[in-house]
Amino acid sequence: MTETSDSDADLIRFGWEEWVSLPDLGLPAMKAKVDTGARTSALHAFDIETFGPATAPKVRFTVHPVPGRDDLIIPCSARIVDRRSVTSSNGESEQRYVIASTLRVGEESWRIELTLTDRSSMASRMLLGREALKDHITIVATERFQQPRLSYDVYSTAKVRQAAPNRSLRLAVLSREDNYSTRRLREEGEARGHTVEVIDTTRCYMAINALSPEVHCDGKRLPKYDAVIPRIGASITSYGTAVIRQFETIGTFCLNGSDGITASRDKLYAHQLMARHKIGMPNTAFAASPKDTDSLMRLVGTAPLIVKLLESTQGKGVVLAETRKAASSVIDAFRGLKANFLVQDFVKEAAGEDIRCLVVGGKVVAAMKRTGAEGDFRSNLHRGGSAKVVRISKEERDSALRAAKAFKLNLAGVDLLRSEAGPKVLEVNSSPGLEGIETATKKNIAGLVMEHIESRVRPAPVRARKSREQES
Repeated sequence: MTETSDSDADLIRFGWEEWVSLPDLGLPAMKAKVDTGARTSALHAFDIETFGPATAPKVRFTVHPVPGRDDLIIPCSARIVDRRSVTSSNGESEQRYVIASTLRVGEESWRIELTLTDRSSMASRMLLGREALKDHITIVATERFQQPRLSYDVYSTAKVRQAAPNRSLRLAVLSREDNYSTRRLREEGEARGHTVEVIDTTRCYMAINALSPEVHCDGKRLPKYDAVIPRIGASITSYGTAVIRQFETIGTFCLNGSDGITASRDKLYAHQLMARHKIGMPNTAFAASPKDTDSLMRLVGTAPLIVKLLESTQGKGVVLAETRKAASSVIDAFRGLKANFLVQDFVKEAAGEDIRCLVVGGKVVAAMKRTGAEGDFRSNLHRGGSAKVVRISKEERDSALRAAKAFKLNLAGVDLLRSEAGPKVLEVNSSPGLEGIETATKKNIAGLVMEHIESRVRPAPVRARKSREQES
């Protein structure tokens, strides 16, 4: 019987090729070549791109973990720990980014450094150099797989997506203003490890062509973003939605699409869209001819009436006419200015209050009741109104969700009135402010927006498919 010393028992046996995982990068199974002749370890990576502040730079890259499976792409990101020159076995030198990651082999795990390089011509997608090997590892150069084997099948299930680490994203906020909402989105994104760039929409210009559409700003082509958050002001809706369409053409995820923003800003079309989806709203009428004033008011109902400019925002251009005569005078005045407007029934029982429901990713995440200033029927906070948290009914929640869905908006502020006939949707805002509702509800709305973006831009699970390379 041969005795085994304590030191031999503590040794970990590695063959010249082993199954490993890099959980920090969302790579649960890879085959690595073990090469003690190489000092540094290397990981196959392509589309390598640096981002983030100069004081804490990061790198984004993608990996084909399975040889022969170019359709399987895992996006990764990590902090850059170094950049060094590495000489390959054929004598060529290359400047590579160096990252750190946890290496897991069997029941053991430890931190290693990896250089990023294109290894598509190599049989192994990963190389383990001597710096990554612990002192109690012994190499059996004539054997493979001395440690537990893994399987490429893990990439064929949704588990890969669920277990993926919080990959750093590159986000753009399209905004001309350094206001509360823009600052909160940037702060929350950066707190979650993402890079958030605020871009002046009017400074963007576009290269429109079939093969390589691009967006430029201030003389430079904008990089590929994981997501774009539009904060388009009403005064630049037309140009702003054109910029968003360009990002959509490139394939960038836009939190709110150009069609939804355009529809929400056109009050006439917005009401027609809500009517098509059978969403409750105040009786509304529209006409172009001054000869139709009396008929227009009869369609809506009795006074008082609301006369609202189609381009109105934040309560501007909205007039309450107490009598039919007053309504007729306001309508004639608007027509004299060649302005387009709507006439709506005034919901008396709302008593100058409305409900703002904030919808994020198909869920009502917060709601507040807004009350107009003394003597003002408008409840807009910009007009001096006040707000407080409110509990909404199931019917109100359903109306808000259906309205956001009708406009295909991932982020929407749905304003509704409480009437005797049930909730009436006044407006769907595609660029809702965050200050009022975060203050009133004490909820981290910007964080919820970031959570939704993260859930949408993660890599989709790969369809089950037998690997072309055998495990043994």
